[in-house]
Amino acid sequence: MSELDDIRRRRMEQIRQQQMQQQQQQPAMDYQQMQQEEQMRQQYEQQKKQALRQILTPEARQRLANLRLTKPEVVNAIELQLIQLAEARQIPLPVSDDTVKQILRNMQGQKREIHITRK
Repeated sequence: MSELDDIRRRRMEQIRQQQMQQQQQQPAMDYQQMQQEEQMRQQYEQQKKQALRQILTPEARQRLANLRLTKPEVVNAIELQLIQLAEARQIPLPVSDDTVKQILRNMQGQKREIHITRK
């Protein structure tokens, strides 16, 4: 039995060493993956900025930049919508500030208002 116990003990030690090696290698792979994801995100943002420079007038870009300070999720949705419309040629280029205002008004109209009445 002691021989069997010795074999089990050695095998358990091998398994522990393998696990420790995997744990040491894991952070390096996570860091590389995070770097790749960050690089892809930056590349996507650059492409989006380039497309918006071609689509929007300077006044419209300024309006979206100002709005981004308060409502970044709304601006992202509008930018994606504008890029899609421009690619489908459903909107005249360049998009003016007045057109951006109209899109913003349309989006505000879609909001639901909640009224609470007290009795």
